[in-house]
Amino acid sequence: MNNHKLFGDGIFAEMIKDKMPQFSTTYYKYSFSDNKSVYKFDRFDERSRVRLWMNDNIEDNTWYSDYNTNQFTDQKFVFDNTYLLNGELMKIDWKLSPNEYREIAGFNCRKATGVIFDSVYIFAFYTDEITISGGPMGIHGLPGMILGITIPRMFSSYIATRVQLGVDAKTVTPPTKGKKKDAEELRQNVIKVSKDWGTWGKQAIWNIFI
Repeated sequence: MNNHKLFGDGIFAEMIKDKMPQFSTTYYKYSFSDNKSVYKFDRFDERSRVRLWMNDNIEDNTWYSDYNTNQFTDQKFVFDNTYLLNGELMKIDWKLSPNEYREIAGFNCRKATGVIFDSVYIFAFYTDEITISGGPMGIHGLPGMILGITIPRMFSSYIATRVQLGVDAKTVTPPTKGKKKDAEELRQNVIKVSKDWGTWGKQAIWNIFI
């Protein structure tokens, strides 16, 4: 994450930029079995950790995706509350690149370009050697596992560092903590609250509901 780019310009940004590293790294773990997956926090890189109130409780954020039913159950910390969100997996319009490949975590990956939230472009690399159609957070829908993503407008990249076999299928279950809430209803509420926040408001919505 490029933190300085994320916070942009303005008085607030200038006040906090000198209190944080320009780049930070956070590790997550993606586990899958039976065409279902769980993506959750693993650990911070303490050398680059950003210690601000908005990062409080991100350890509790969990994304559960069922690709058989096209449904998700996410546990998200939003505005001082932990919510249990349910809904349909986001629809992503993908376009495959014919001759662009990259090796990630020992796998040959093909490039694809997608659009989320109507106008936010994502650049993904997936491998068809792992057949589950998933990836970080709620990103999915390619003919294989997504091992790399870059989202320029969110100033962030997600790259697999290693792939291991032998996940315990019992750990691939939906989260259960939080107030039950329809994801779209909460999204509309956040849009209303953040409508005067400018660019930072859009960033907040994207980060919460990706």
